[in-house]
Amino acid sequence: MGKNFIGLDTEKTAKLADSLNDLLSNYQIFYMNVRGYHWNIKGDNFFELHVKFEELYDDLLLKIDEIAERVLTLGHRPAHAYSTYIERSEVPERKDVSDGKEAMDNIVESFAKLIGKQRTLLSLAGEADDEGTVALMSDYISQQEKTVWMYRSYLGH
Repeated sequence: MGKNFIGLDTEKTAKLADSLNDLLSNYQIFYMNVRGYHWNIKGDNFFELHVKFEELYDDLLLKIDEIAERVLTLGHRPAHAYSTYIERSEVPERKDVSDGKEAMDNIVESFAKLIGKQRTLLSLAGEADDEGTVALMSDYISQQEKTVWMYRSYLGH
């Protein structure tokens, strides 16, 4: 069992990097969806949702960078082509959404997918003694669980 330059098992980090690239693909599609919601939102809640969507896509962009840098830290290459993102993402690409409720429903569904993937990564990282990835996933999960609760409350669920 070989170790990489940060002292982690190379076989386990290869699996982690692949899962992180899968997560990265989902984040990238989600990010573009939210940019589209921000640009195209119409209706009574325009001002409120326009700002909320901008806050969300700014946060997603930071996380995209952190995930890619974590892949690099593990000694691997982050996925960086939209064709890869489309191929790997379970978050579906959304086009021309201008209705606030539809956008919010899509956001809640996307977060559910991301949180599930992050829970799996949290477990894999724990098995690999990869405290860096554990901390990152733990932070994302706790923050996003609260965000989902707020968005669901907005939707009346």
